[in-house]
Amino acid sequence: MAYADTLPKQRPFGVTTRPDAWWLQPLVVFLGFSAFIIYSTWAAFQGVGDVKTGVPSYWYGGHGANYLSPFYSPEFWGVSPHAIGKLPAWWPVWAPFSPAFLILWIPAGFRFTCYYYRGAYYKAFWADPINCAVGEPRKSFLGERSFPLIIQNVHRYFFYLAALFIVLLSHDAWKGMWFTDLTGVKHFGIGVGTLVMVLNAFFLAMYTFGCHSLRHLIGGFLDTKTKAPTCAKAYSCVSCLNTKHMMWAWISLFWVGFTDVYIRLCATGHLNDFVFFTLK
Repeated sequence: MAYADTLPKQRPFGVTTRPDAWWLQPLVVFLGFSAFIIYSTWAAFQGVGDVKTGVPSYWYGGHGANYLSPFYSPEFWGVSPHAIGKLPAWWPVWAPFSPAFLILWIPAGFRFTCYYYRGAYYKAFWADPINCAVGEPRKSFLGERSFPLIIQNVHRYFFYLAALFIVLLSHDAWKGMWFTDLTGVKHFGIGVGTLVMVLNAFFLAMYTFGCHSLRHLIGGFLDTKTKAPTCAKAYSCVSCLNTKHMMWAWISLFWVGFTDVYIRLCATGHLNDFVFFTLK
């Protein structure tokens, strides 16, 4: 029996019988993503900051602090105390350079291949579909089995790199707890920037360790949880974070941008970091 004649015709783009403001969600996602992409791209191109003083705009050392922007960590080549090395002599003079160029592709790749973000920007940017029961702009969907969407399948490999970044950013937050006095001695302390960096590492950890790939890695092979109780507990823990994956995704996205803004404003003298205390 043929059913082709009974199928409803495809709605024209944007046409729907939904009474709610269905366009609001993709619009907010579009604006939020666009704002972050524009700002992070601008921040990455700032490089060493003030070329006259050589003081980087991504690192703040006022009042003995030691704050490094997450957009520039780890700093392989740079001018801050966090830098592993200096820019090599073979780098072309005419080519722009920023330490962020070497590492930002990792967290960007992890986010843009994330299972939650896929559904979010498929609607907001490609309108495929723009929302449930709303007319689409195209009549066919190739899925993630052809280029370019097949690239999304590398998400599981980006996870391993993203997990390493949690360790690195946590170490940066630890460094942000030590303030150097005028004699060069370091003292434990807490400033506003310290709390900002600690929360950044925490929010990113909640997002990263709630990843679907980690959930599958830990418990995907389990047929019976009672046979592997340790893995079962870890699986339940990741599943708990996974249920709030969307929330942690947006909180961590906002906060990592805010962390860069805060450190940049302090480094450029537009904001003074407040230090609650230092132990001497």
